[in-house]
Amino acid sequence: MFRLIVRLDVKPPHLVKGIQLEGVRKLGQPVEFAKQYYRGGADELFYQDVVASLYGRNSIKDLIKETSQKIFIPITVGGGVRSIHDIQELLRNGADKVSINTAAINNPSIIKEAARVFGSQCVVVAIEIMRSGISNWEPLTMCGRQHSSLDALDWAKRVVELGAGELFVTVIQNEGSKSGFDFDFVDQIMDKVNVPVILHGGAGNPNDVVEAAKRGLSGVAIASIL
Repeated sequence: MFRLIVRLDVKPPHLVKGIQLEGVRKLGQPVEFAKQYYRGGADELFYQDVVASLYGRNSIKDLIKETSQKIFIPITVGGGVRSIHDIQELLRNGADKVSINTAAINNPSIIKEAARVFGSQCVVVAIEIMRSGISNWEPLTMCGRQHSSLDALDWAKRVVELGAGELFVTVIQNEGSKSGFDFDFVDQIMDKVNVPVILHGGAGNPNDVVEAAKRGLSGVAIASIL
């Protein structure tokens, strides 16, 4: 089933929004927006603490707990997840799935361990990509701030082999632009992995979402369009 996921970037305690994962501006209280999107028919919410990895913290638990008490759709949480303990705390406070990016690249074994402890269905690997050359893509860490020198296609296949239950792909160049999705990378990986692939970055109108569904994606994440 195709899922419409609303992404909420937070710089606790505020909901924020940027362009290409930079230049964030404050929008308001995250829980109030989450309730509005829930009532509007969103299938899932994706909370991302956009400064957690940068500052070496994880301070979103209270926000997740409050949200989970007021909405009744799945919640994925990412940002600053560095250990099995971090994942456990987020799940205890109301998250249904936890997203890992920087820690996964720095220590891939955390994917395998998290899948063993919590089940693959709880483990989402976020892949924030930037085009490198004409046809290659590179995954970045620290919310799009640091290069990894990895090939994104190889990395996507590896994290699934390690136990990731879902891939959340952000095309950095398109993020916040409302210029439409770039399907190039996800078109390459969908037939190479056996887990759901979610695309984020670029939705500018409902037709962009329809096009994603037609291409066989498991879902898209939207933010600026809302």
